[in-house]
Amino acid sequence: MNQMIKAVFFDWAGTMVDFGSRAPVIAMQAVFDAAGVPVTEAEVRAQMGKAKREHVLAMFEDPDVQHRWLTAKGKQPGPLDADHLMIGLEPAMSEAAAKASTLIPGALDVFQALTASSIKVGSSTGYTPTMMTEVARRAHAQGYEPATILCAGDTSEGRPAPFMLWQAMINLGVWPARACVAVDDAPVGIHAGREAGMWTVGLAGSGNELGLDAEAYSALSEAERRTKLAKAAEAFVVASADVVIATVADLPSALSIIADAMAQGLVPGSNIVLDASITG
Repeated sequence: MNQMIKAVFFDWAGTMVDFGSRAPVIAMQAVFDAAGVPVTEAEVRAQMGKAKREHVLAMFEDPDVQHRWLTAKGKQPGPLDADHLMIGLEPAMSEAAAKASTLIPGALDVFQALTASSIKVGSSTGYTPTMMTEVARRAHAQGYEPATILCAGDTSEGRPAPFMLWQAMINLGVWPARACVAVDDAPVGIHAGREAGMWTVGLAGSGNELGLDAEAYSALSEAERRTKLAKAAEAFVVASADVVIATVADLPSALSIIADAMAQGLVPGSNIVLDASITG
């Protein structure tokens, strides 16, 4: 792999583990249901990638969620309600995330190839440290062990602020940001990478935008897969990702595209490329 790239920073759910980023949806719907205010999968996914308390607060801004909350509770939802939901969300998310912590196909091969090439690997997540404990342990047991993990609450703001990525750079001792790559399955993570000054790679197939688990994704016909990936890729184009691919298994081709751009003197944000895994 090209040595112009010094580090790659991965998200977790939908990027390296939990194909389809199912765990946050399962946990969030369960907690809202328990509060007497059901929410749809689309409403949960619309805010995916943010720190979980901020995720809840952002859902409270949805007019439909507000209406249901007002009907059930007799008042508009607010920060204290988010704090109350977080009491249930911590264990629910920890359990769901741990159950969904199987590495996405290709993740281990990519990690091993990066480390063999002396490219540093870090990570960040919207999960809290408590939610990440068992996920990280199970991922390590499968061979994936990034050199740093930044969680919600480790910096003053989560995504789309760039602070977790900047802190990860500091932890790994790598710079400049234009020699680093952020890989994420949610547009908010792409925004964070852009704000950090890094190259960005969006994953359209394995994460939040498509929302299918590995079995459902594999069951798609080739035509269905192309259609759904193209639709999912649109959100990453809007977020100005430098490259959009299907899953982390396709990352080597994305890094080659980025390395070629770097060799031409281009900087992050110079171009948007839909990889062959999307268009082919």
